[in-house]
Amino acid sequence: MRRRAAEYRRPVRRRFSYWIWALFGLFSVASLVLLVVNHNQHEDRVEQPVLMMNNLFITFHIEPAIWFSNIFMLCSSVGIGSEAPMFYLNVTAVLQERNTRLEQVAHESLNFTEEILSARSFSRQLAEQMTLAKAYVIIAKEHNNLHLAWELSSKIRSCQLLLSTAAMRGEPVTLEEAEPIIKSLSYLILRAEDAHYDIATTIMTMKSHIQALEERANAAAVQSMVFGQLAAEALPKNLHCLNVKLTADWLKKPSLQQLADEKRNSPRLMDNNIYHFCIFSDNVVATSVVVNSTVFNADHPKQLVFHIVTNGINYGTMQAWFQSNDFKGSTIEVQNVDEFSWFNASYAPIVKQLLDADSRDFGGYQDMDVVPKLRSPKYQSLLNHLRFYIPEIYPQLEKVVFLDDDVVVQKDLTPLFSLDLHGHVNGAVETCLEAFHRYYKYLNFSNPIISAKFDPQACGWAFGMNVFDLIAWKKANVTARYHYWQEQNADGTLWRLGTLPPGLLTFYGLTEPLDRRWHVLGLGYDLNIDNRLIESAAVVHFNGYMKPWLKLAIGRYKPLWERYVNQSHPFLQACVTS
Repeated sequence: MRRRAAEYRRPVRRRFSYWIWALFGLFSVASLVLLVVNHNQHEDRVEQPVLMMNNLFITFHIEPAIWFSNIFMLCSSVGIGSEAPMFYLNVTAVLQERNTRLEQVAHESLNFTEEILSARSFSRQLAEQMTLAKAYVIIAKEHNNLHLAWELSSKIRSCQLLLSTAAMRGEPVTLEEAEPIIKSLSYLILRAEDAHYDIATTIMTMKSHIQALEERANAAAVQSMVFGQLAAEALPKNLHCLNVKLTADWLKKPSLQQLADEKRNSPRLMDNNIYHFCIFSDNVVATSVVVNSTVFNADHPKQLVFHIVTNGINYGTMQAWFQSNDFKGSTIEVQNVDEFSWFNASYAPIVKQLLDADSRDFGGYQDMDVVPKLRSPKYQSLLNHLRFYIPEIYPQLEKVVFLDDDVVVQKDLTPLFSLDLHGHVNGAVETCLEAFHRYYKYLNFSNPIISAKFDPQACGWAFGMNVFDLIAWKKANVTARYHYWQEQNADGTLWRLGTLPPGLLTFYGLTEPLDRRWHVLGLGYDLNIDNRLIESAAVVHFNGYMKPWLKLAIGRYKPLWERYVNQSHPFLQACVTS
């Protein structure tokens, strides 16, 4: 049989590549050299493997267990003999030191909340068993099995101690620590089940206790609301001291009263070519901060006029403060709401409702959230409702900016007066970026009077910094609309308490949305407002219970308010010191 030509022969299949054979040859040569060195230099038996070990340790972190076994095999293969245990000890010490460092790092970064929520942790198993054991403690006590209840309580305390210890030291619970408690708790739970505390009994017992806890939680929520309102409405001692000193100063200085009478007839109070702001408040320091921050940030403070309305108790206080201090040449008018003869029960439904509320028996209210609010001075104050009567208070003005007494002005507000409201009455910042500021959150849409006329998804807006076109106000007869809705809500079922819900109804379709940067809210309750948003805001609003003049104010925002308090005033210094 004739052989094929070379070019037609079938190529030989090689099982290994040439470089693998070369590598194998080099490894064989290296092994021979190592054996020769081992036989000829007995004193270097330890030094040479140690050198190799050092080279291996450079990369042993990739897989410590594999590298450890290779090192030990290497020691045996080179015939180290009696020195092998020494290498084993050295390697073990290094590995233990490395593991200790890794454990320390893990312990430092241990999040015990994540640990107790982890499905694989002993902490979660202990917590779940402890919860079940607590239920059986209650059931055992109800069945007069006090010994079992005592045993369960003892193990629960041991479990709590172990978990608290693990949390304090920052280490997870180990199997050795958890095993005895888990076994003993499992045994006691089994005993409880054998005592006929079946699942139906457990469910009924837990249900009754959940209901009791809900009742206690509701009572605590109402109590917390009452305490929060008391804290927010109570006047701090230093501010009460200031009020007393200012009132005394007003009564014993006829010159202040004469100065106030002269300014009352100033033509600037009715000049529509300058800028008018109105504030309704009984807090002299808060009002002072609003005025001071507005004039401080105004380009032309002398063109500003502030119309302040307060009650009879604080009228002398307000007059004494604003007549004895200069606010960069701006004009300030202080009025007493008790002198508004037109603001009576026959004209304003809200006055009649507030008078009825003073003599109302609150025992008939089923909603426990309503009772403390009905008793709140905030909701019973006439000053809080004057914002719906601005054209009646200032009949000759055409446009005003309304400011609450818990705001701080950070930029010039005079550009607000040149904004085009497109025929609308109210210019306000909308607050519907959050879902809970839609109309349906404020109004009772189960009532056909509300559901027939309003969109539940309509966007809410904020009181606190509003531009009011009083000409458009009179044309739309806004005050009459407000009276209509107050009469419809005589039984208090159309909306939640406050001035915003009737404002949403009254100005529905009459509100022009403003840029959000004009008015940033939430500094009286929200801890996480973006600093950039606060810095860009023209007005920041401390709406909520945590007012900046109280001790419970949010410390992060308080300096924004304190910088505009006249700390140099002798009365304020004396009251703060005392």
